[in-house]
Amino acid sequence: MNEFSRRIMAQKYLWKEKGEKTWEDIANRVTKHVLKAVDVKMTNSLAKDIEHLIATKKFIPGGRYLYASGRQFHQVQNCLLLRAEDSREGWSELMHNATMALMTGAGIGVDYSNLRPKGKPIRKTGGIASGPCNLMEMLNCAGRGVQQGGSRRSAIWAGLNWKHPDIHEFINMKNWSPEVRALKEKDFNFPATMDGTNISVLLDNEFFLAYHDDKHSQHSLARGVYWAVVRQMLKTAEPGFSIDVGKNAGETLRNACTEITSSDDSDICNLGSINLARIDDLSDMERTIQLATAFLVAGTVYSDVPYSKVDLIRSKNRRLGLGLMGIHEWLLKKGKKYGPDDELDQYLEKYATSTERAREWAAQWELSTPVKTRAIAPTGTISIVAGSTSGIEPIYCAAYKRRYLKGSVWNYEYVLDPTAKQLVDAGVNPDHIEDAYTLAQDVERRVAFQAHLQKSVDHAISSTINMPAWGSEYNNDNTVQAFGDMLIKYLPWLRGVTCYPDGARGGQPLTPVKWATAIKNTDQVFVEQADVCDITRGGTCGS
Repeated sequence: MNEFSRRIMAQKYLWKEKGEKTWEDIANRVTKHVLKAVDVKMTNSLAKDIEHLIATKKFIPGGRYLYASGRQFHQVQNCLLLRAEDSREGWSELMHNATMALMTGAGIGVDYSNLRPKGKPIRKTGGIASGPCNLMEMLNCAGRGVQQGGSRRSAIWAGLNWKHPDIHEFINMKNWSPEVRALKEKDFNFPATMDGTNISVLLDNEFFLAYHDDKHSQHSLARGVYWAVVRQMLKTAEPGFSIDVGKNAGETLRNACTEITSSDDSDICNLGSINLARIDDLSDMERTIQLATAFLVAGTVYSDVPYSKVDLIRSKNRRLGLGLMGIHEWLLKKGKKYGPDDELDQYLEKYATSTERAREWAAQWELSTPVKTRAIAPTGTISIVAGSTSGIEPIYCAAYKRRYLKGSVWNYEYVLDPTAKQLVDAGVNPDHIEDAYTLAQDVERRVAFQAHLQKSVDHAISSTINMPAWGSEYNNDNTVQAFGDMLIKYLPWLRGVTCYPDGARGGQPLTPVKWATAIKNTDQVFVEQADVCDITRGGTCGS
């Protein structure tokens, strides 16, 4: 583990008050407490094998497991998936449930599509509906005041169906005025509309029928919404698209990073990731899937929940989010480009066997069968601890400046990407390493690869396409049409897509820097005067 990874581990996960000093200590604690829930003792070979799997970083449970396993209140699963209901009671229940979730470290995702639009009469009270965007902002404000553990910011997602009458208000919610943007640049704690919430427009089967059929009654609406979102995502980063079609129709509820999907209010996600870069061969992959799936199934029994309904839905669905990370590192080590690959497909075929492995473990422990088992999260800090690339993302860049919250103070440090450093140490010129910024000039390759990987994932993939700054050569008014024409070809095969144009939000947490700059300052931590928010959608889910 490099020094940067050790520092992140110490900041986020080590129980120093209990004498923990190493990653192996964390692996032991997490395994012991989670497997105890299914009566598996540490003397059992299953427990020993899982502990070894975590200790060697072939499998890393989501950050909630690393942080909360063994605590008196051990909510080790990640985000709650919620639906806003159109009543006074529904609004109040949502605020209660969301606050309970955020206070336990769980993020939240909310589908607001059932709410009546702004301006509609409320017959019972004689009032006028304020619309879904108002409730979203109420929840966003609540999130500002909730920091679980004193430093973990609230992770929130909001979705609205493309046909909702308030959809254009929703699409433009985060178009802050120049004055607000300037205040955010000066102090990111300055409140702005939906500044702690990621937003997505929800697309269903009817959207694609309407978009492509000029005789459809909703054809103009579908096209108007689509192109409004495409321009916004290229210019300001949001909204993105969430897609639920075919066999996934109706699964509009999402976790905060959108990789877990459901149609049931108060469902919950349960994350852990296989580090493909550490897997030796196909037999090693098969064994890792078997053990990692066992761990996550046990976690559905072990984890506390924010309120009682969550346990009822979890017992019915028992959703697992077994993910992958280190994909780009695996490709780089084999001299392969970022994109589909025949050898990689063999590993993905093994990955898909998690469905059967989960069924076997659930039967052995007399539990309900998980309805779905695979989701690829952004992995955030656990990929830093692993020293590998996150989720399906390419290397962000060879060297970057990383900002993070420590208590109430924002700090920053210079980071050499671990995978890039291995390549540079082997003699590769850092300027020649393919990363998110170079791929921004070939964005279809990013989208096509995500669509290819989605075939092996029964939930969804959280991935943010890094784009050049708005107004630059590869991202401007003249490129919107080509991007939109490309994206619509792939959308039916995706479950979600987001973009992040460089500099779209002031104080972004990761900023590319020259290799020479970073290598001179890697051992120092600096205090930053302005607050920053994690607007690249990484970090809080699965980290």
